[in-house]
Amino acid sequence: MTATAVPSGIDDPVNARVLSVAEDRLAGFYREPFAEIAGRIGLAEDDVVVRLRAMLESCAVRRIRQTLLATNLAPGALVAWNVPAERLDAAFQFMAQDDPFSGHVVLRSTDPGSPGAAFRLWTTLKVPQGFSLERHAQWVGKHVGAMDVRLMPARMLFTLGVGHVRRRTIEPGSRSDEPGQVTEVAVTELSPLEWRVVAALKREFEPNEVRPNPWASRAAEAGVFIDEFCAIAEELVRRGVIGRFSAFLEHVKPHSDGTRVTRYNALFHWAVPPGKQEAAGRELGRHEIMTHAYWREAGPDFGNVNVMGVAHGTDKDLLMRHKAAIDEHLADARIKVSYTNVFWGGRSEIKPSEILPDAYRAWCKSHRIDPESMRA
Repeated sequence: MTATAVPSGIDDPVNARVLSVAEDRLAGFYREPFAEIAGRIGLAEDDVVVRLRAMLESCAVRRIRQTLLATNLAPGALVAWNVPAERLDAAFQFMAQDDPFSGHVVLRSTDPGSPGAAFRLWTTLKVPQGFSLERHAQWVGKHVGAMDVRLMPARMLFTLGVGHVRRRTIEPGSRSDEPGQVTEVAVTELSPLEWRVVAALKREFEPNEVRPNPWASRAAEAGVFIDEFCAIAEELVRRGVIGRFSAFLEHVKPHSDGTRVTRYNALFHWAVPPGKQEAAGRELGRHEIMTHAYWREAGPDFGNVNVMGVAHGTDKDLLMRHKAAIDEHLADARIKVSYTNVFWGGRSEIKPSEILPDAYRAWCKSHRIDPESMRA
């Protein structure tokens, strides 16, 4: 198959097979990730490589990279910002383009008058080890003119995966027999050598890097032989630092052929009794539609919500049927919900948060900030 003849659309049946694994099924680190994808779906590795390249070059796939469990490498939080309407666009632009530590930048809306409705701008935020999440948020909030800001660090994670192609056919109520697994949030310290390996691991793949033996050049970048590079990566998996190898789709913006992976992005909120957060989160983690589920304390501004989850889809009513099925399941599990709500995502820019300490110092310098003033 010539390069020009390779289908790049996500609706191509073979591409969909590739993505059914490549989006979120490769947990941990693989020395030969493209061969692993090929083996799981019964294709030749060369076929997987050429198709992922085509999707990456056409921007159907937004990025291919080794993800990290960044919550275990850098302090982080989900952040809600109350920004005046006339400054909202500029605040969005700053966080999307000029703050590499703000990851998912999303404008959200809910019913007027609902708790937290004034907080239209939502981001994920991480700062490298040694620096203060609160001080960074205070500086950014002042810079963009925010009237208020709420930081909601994760206490526990219950599910974390994307799989938008795979989830498009999931029926409301579909869930696993086992509850969601609990991932504790604890920052892990790394040696200088491990940081060099992490820096080389996490960078997005260029199309010409999508090939067999993809880590050889990254090992050279880190200044180690390939066997040592892979051994360090495998040890970091054991220590809970490595996430998954993943092809991320452009799931909000339309692709070049006009198709969308998803149209609606729902952030579900539930308030459950104190002491029931873990139990509720594990029940949320059963549900296959959920891409994220976590325990976060939002406080009285948001109706004392303490369990949240994210789901995506192309049909808003279908997403609400998914939520109704989850609500029913929580009731069957005898977990009382005193308040629930949905914040719908609109305009968004999705990028990984930077976590390297040197990158933070460079950013401070570019904005004339004394890095020492941002220390934890």
